[in-house]
Amino acid sequence: GFVITATGCALFYPAAHFGSYGFFLGALFILASGIVCLQTAGNPFVTLLSKGKEARNLVLVQAFNSLGTTLGPIFGSLLIFSTTKTSDNLSLIDKLADAKSVQMPYLGLAVFSLILALVMYLLKLPDVEKEMPKETTQKSLFSHKHFVFGALGIFFYVGGEVAIGSFLVLSFEKLLNLDAQTSAHYLVYYWGGAMVGRFLGSALMNKIAPNKYLAFNALSSIILIALAILIGGKIALFALTFVGFFNSIMFPTIFSLATLNLGHLTSKASGVISMAIVGGALIPPIQGAVTDMLTATESNLLYAYGVPLLCYFYILFFALKGYKQEENS
Repeated sequence: GFVITATGCALFYPAAHFGSYGFFLGALFILASGIVCLQTAGNPFVTLLSKGKEARNLVLVQAFNSLGTTLGPIFGSLLIFSTTKTSDNLSLIDKLADAKSVQMPYLGLAVFSLILALVMYLLKLPDVEKEMPKETTQKSLFSHKHFVFGALGIFFYVGGEVAIGSFLVLSFEKLLNLDAQTSAHYLVYYWGGAMVGRFLGSALMNKIAPNKYLAFNALSSIILIALAILIGGKIALFALTFVGFFNSIMFPTIFSLATLNLGHLTSKASGVISMAIVGGALIPPIQGAVTDMLTATESNLLYAYGVPLLCYFYILFFALKGYKQEENS
């Protein structure tokens, strides 16, 4: 995973040199593939080490993921945009120079990823499949209903989370007449809330059952989105932004509940769940289509948030019933 990630980062250097969109896209695809490999391998390893505290430990690990998501754009803007020009009338030479501003930051990330790959190789970590019990050998992965429901839960969770994050800035610009920069600040709070919620959640899960915590957060998100749709105005601004806080523990908690007691199938389950994040690519266009229809009829654009609202209803179902395992599983 780290080697693939390093390769993707390194390819940004020639992509910037040639100024090729296709080259950038290919590099980004390889980079994303490496990150998916890390998720697929890393999450089951955390569950292997947790011994009954899978959800809590995954929430803590994902908290550092959110920390990177929050701080990454800040450092990225300092490293990249400090050397770029912002005029709309840039010459071709200036545009190529701006593209090359990403070369050294991504080259540094490539080197850092290779160092981490070497560290992981030298540590000689145990094989997850060999360490997991084999009691599920007679059953296929998709015969475990709690896993199937959980994979769908990840699909709808990522879809709902990305849909809200993708349309926050547009919504605030259209409905509250805020400029793009001010609206973007609330987007930082949205993603930053997930980081705060995960650090807090890792502590609270010592006392609260994971499915109950998940149900509470899903219900809270439903209430906040409903308030935004029904009331509008600044209430909608704060309500939708605060959904980010309740998103915090959803991914790691759904993952841990969906992969519980899968034994040696856990690694395969992790791979399927990693593919389920495609919901983040499929749900937002649906909300976009609804937004276009509402715009054409001059209706309230906030009604489009009914799309992610349905996603959180499914998560609530999983937290209350879908997570339960069959007695013979």
